[in-house]
Amino acid sequence: MDSVHSLNVSPEEVVALAKQYHTPSIAFTYNDPVIFGEYVVDISKIAREVGIKSVMVTAGYIDKEARKDVYKYIDAANVDLKAFTESFYHKLAFAHLDYVLDTLIWLKKETNVWFEITTLLIPDENDSDEEIKNMCEWILKNLGDEVPLHFTAFHPDFKMINKSRTPAETIRNARKIALKLGIKYCYVGNIHDTEGSTTYCPNCKEVLVARDWHSVLKNKIKNSCCPTCGTAIPGMF
Repeated sequence: MDSVHSLNVSPEEVVALAKQYHTPSIAFTYNDPVIFGEYVVDISKIAREVGIKSVMVTAGYIDKEARKDVYKYIDAANVDLKAFTESFYHKLAFAHLDYVLDTLIWLKKETNVWFEITTLLIPDENDSDEEIKNMCEWILKNLGDEVPLHFTAFHPDFKMINKSRTPAETIRNARKIALKLGIKYCYVGNIHDTEGSTTYCPNCKEVLVARDWHSVLKNKIKNSCCPTCGTAIPGMF
């Protein structure tokens, strides 16, 4: 029998490790945390009791009743909105778009979870201007203009090695569309673009959080506001 490279770690031990290394948050990701929802609940409950934040990175595809329990002690989430057509979800994700949209609306209207949206743009699958425009318009109508939106570049791997990498210009173009339509906070990922990774004040355009790849070069936000014009900046800082 082949050995399994895994660890048996109790919820208490996970939180203890976070405390030991002075980690402010615990992230549940890879695979989707809904797969081990009970484990998420147990860890996030203990974490909240000791002041440690819990973050979910998820596809947002979850039963309506189960999500009430799984998200109960979650502070923030990054939800993958994989595309904005049912055909994509049916063909590539074996799922349904409406279920994910329902989760996003629920997070916005029924919870205090801070959430952001990420869309991986795959060449010729979900990267058309029309689809990006439709998605942004839905976000503006149903979630508002302050939910951060991330467009990230695809690279061939696993079962999609027949696709080419997403051109950087496709990612930058998607960001331009989102900003033009009224999304206040839109970012790029998996490409090197400091402008597209930086947070700007939507009012005075001051650089608030400058980023280079995964490094934060500066954070000028004061008391969740722009230090220059006083505009409130939503998020967890």
